[in-house]
Amino acid sequence: MEGKSLKQLQQELLQGSITCEQVVQYYLANIEKIKHLNAYVEVYADEAIISAKTLDSKIIQEPEKLGKLFGCIVSVKDLIVHKDHNVSAGSKILEGFVSQFDATCISALLAEDAIIIGRTNCDEFGMGSANTNSYFGPVKNGLNPERISGGSSGGAAVAVQMDTCLVAIGTDTGGSVRQPASMCGVYGYKPTYGLVSRYGLVAYASSFDQAGLLAKNLEDIACIMEVISVADEYDATMMSQNLFADQNAEIPQNIKIAYFTETIENDTLDLEIKAQTLHILQDLNDKGATIEAVNFDLLEALVPCYYILTTAEASSNLSRYDGVRYGYRSPNASTLNDMYVMSRTEGFGTEVKKRIMLGSFVLSEAYYDTYFTKAQQVRQMICDRLDVLFEKYDFLVMPTTPKVAWPINEKSENPLESYMADIYTVLANLAGIPAISVPLGNNTENMPFGIQVMGKRKRDKKTLEMAKIISKVAFD
Repeated sequence: MEGKSLKQLQQELLQGSITCEQVVQYYLANIEKIKHLNAYVEVYADEAIISAKTLDSKIIQEPEKLGKLFGCIVSVKDLIVHKDHNVSAGSKILEGFVSQFDATCISALLAEDAIIIGRTNCDEFGMGSANTNSYFGPVKNGLNPERISGGSSGGAAVAVQMDTCLVAIGTDTGGSVRQPASMCGVYGYKPTYGLVSRYGLVAYASSFDQAGLLAKNLEDIACIMEVISVADEYDATMMSQNLFADQNAEIPQNIKIAYFTETIENDTLDLEIKAQTLHILQDLNDKGATIEAVNFDLLEALVPCYYILTTAEASSNLSRYDGVRYGYRSPNASTLNDMYVMSRTEGFGTEVKKRIMLGSFVLSEAYYDTYFTKAQQVRQMICDRLDVLFEKYDFLVMPTTPKVAWPINEKSENPLESYMADIYTVLANLAGIPAISVPLGNNTENMPFGIQVMGKRKRDKKTLEMAKIISKVAFD
């Protein structure tokens, strides 16, 4: 199935040159080959085969009733609930929890005959940039198992990278789809906030979280978006109009692209990534696009603003995990207070505890205005700046990550260094705009990296079209 789009695969299924069961068996065999990479937490082998056999009968007997996504094999991040299946958010605290309902995006996929092949590993509650914070252990990069996969959707990225599914569903809070996509050499797309329902996504930071897609083909991303971008009364932040199917994909002939000077002339940016980014911008300029550098003096404020707000929301969202109603309960507690304290102490990992404590701190009465209120004001400034920028320019382009995947066992003396891996991705989440990481190939160490395209809110189709243009420029 390597290199085939969903449309190509569906044509072969309808022609009878291949069966859906063979497709599933192919992916299952690949999953078995990459077990050492730890990309999957659980594989639904028997279910997937049964679903494939049912689809094969439908293709023969009732082809007119086939859903839009028949033959599409999907993996789902361990942060998205699936009825009668375990979900653990990469954490011990949800040990043994079985969902009683489907996330809206899962329901939409299944209704159109997609097949879910398994749930992928991730950083605990989506908190991490390397996929080394999972209760189930780190996810290793398929190109070099000594390197990280990126996070928090590292399992999803490796699942696509190693051809174990056609499309992976991840979540993106501050770059958790785009950053691992860049480090694994695949496309990673975060939609406009509110374009895909968050109902059924295990919450980390509700005003930032968004379901996202990873794939090797932009057409497949568009096909999935047509299905999962549906109005949903269960999500109060969900759009009721201008959903993906309603958007116009046409982009102007004289494309105007901005890039922030501070993102290119940045000491943290790898020189090879910088050179290739500038090369792509020059090629676009040579082909008729208008490319202009724009100053953006809030770049250094992005990561602090992001972490203040997301940890604040996380401290509130994660208060529900108390050992009382579901998930892990400490067997060592003798009093009610001990049960609360010990269940959370034993159930949460170090990074999650750190972020809960940070969030509680910035929300405390003594520091609320100093940190949380100030961060909200900065977030609004960022949104206002981008509104002005997109009045003049069609797209914003920048690197996806400041460097390629680093060694899994690399320990930094500076605890803030891993947070800075998100410096180029958190902007899209702060502003709620669409963004996609486009693979640019590998560096001299044979490790992948990407370039990022951001567009105005509700212009997702246009953003994907721009990604196609950049991809063509990069590889033609």
